[in-house]
Amino acid sequence: MDRIHSHHCNLNIWAHLPDEVWNKVANIYELMPGWKGYTDGIPHWFGQEDDDVFIQASVEPSGLSFYAQMNKSEWDSWIERFKSEATKALGFNIGEPEDGFH
Repeated sequence: MDRIHSHHCNLNIWAHLPDEVWNKVANIYELMPGWKGYTDGIPHWFGQEDDDVFIQASVEPSGLSFYAQMNKSEWDSWIERFKSEATKALGFNIGEPEDGFH
């Protein structure tokens, strides 16, 4: 059985980017598997913080930040799909700054 763990990821989608970029990000949110909507302005997938499985995102100085609680293989698949969809929609390579994405 694949156990549930917490996961965290920052992406190079910065708070200072124009509204045009953030509107595209919001569209990507809605296309991703498990989309549940916004709660108090925070996007959620699969569930909320008090559920066993969930993903949430926030905009931080370190970039677009995701926090998830789910099994590793599902998380890896989900975040890779998000990066791929965001790269296509935004027109620049999306990834983690610590991996060289700026």
